[in-house]
Amino acid sequence: MSQTLSLPVLAAGSIDQYIQSVNRIPLLSEREEMDLATRFREQGDLDAARTLVMSHLRLVVAIARGYLGYGLPHADLIQEGNIGLMKAVKRFDPSRGVRLVSFAIHWIKAEIHEYILKNWRLVKIATTKAQRKLFFNLRSLKQDSSTLSADEVQSVAAQLKVKPEEVVEMETRLSGRDLPLEGGSDEDEERFAPIAYLPDPHAEPSEVLEQAQMARLQDEGLKNALASLDERSRAIVQRRWLNEGDGATLHELAAEYGVSAERIRQIEAKAMQKMRGMLAAAR
Repeated sequence: MSQTLSLPVLAAGSIDQYIQSVNRIPLLSEREEMDLATRFREQGDLDAARTLVMSHLRLVVAIARGYLGYGLPHADLIQEGNIGLMKAVKRFDPSRGVRLVSFAIHWIKAEIHEYILKNWRLVKIATTKAQRKLFFNLRSLKQDSSTLSADEVQSVAAQLKVKPEEVVEMETRLSGRDLPLEGGSDEDEERFAPIAYLPDPHAEPSEVLEQAQMARLQDEGLKNALASLDERSRAIVQRRWLNEGDGATLHELAAEYGVSAERIRQIEAKAMQKMRGMLAAAR
């Protein structure tokens, strides 16, 4: 839907004009909204969807304004919020008896949150849902850039219902600053820039990927090779070589299966030969 709808253009330097433009778009009555949403949901009417989106653009502007403290352009926040609004319109079900404005707020904020987290730093500071919630809540609770005291950490943890150490960890991430990968013009500064000591000669990307792929293939190959054995042979190989700690001895397995130690050795040798053949063929 986002590829076919035509929305007001938000060009650089025209943020005020854009806001004035969307504020002039008439709001919809509940009946109008219901009819348009039904037409889009049942008939795929893109004109109806466009009207729903256009009438709620001022909502995106208002929500995006609340995130200006993150140092990101207002226009970019609005654009991301508009994407969330279009996702909300696409998923909106008028039969549930909820107005689109209530439904769309979640989608608009989610898209803006995702944008902020991706652009806050090169290294992402919040990856899980719980971390994201803590990130935004902690940002809103902190009044300045000073470090929280122990009592303040306890208070914030109690308010947000998280562990104090989680608050400390997130505050550390928030207060950390980005370092340029390369130094400035000063020679001494270049000597101690991250670019000088970060590269690992043994961690060239293609080599790392090749090693990871080989490890994965070997792991899968071992599983397939084990699966090809009969139950007794598989159990003997696992007990002998794949268990943590010391493996079972031939005599221990012989006593368990009621055969000679030589018979266990023969079963093991035959199983290992079969597995080696399968692993070689998988390479």
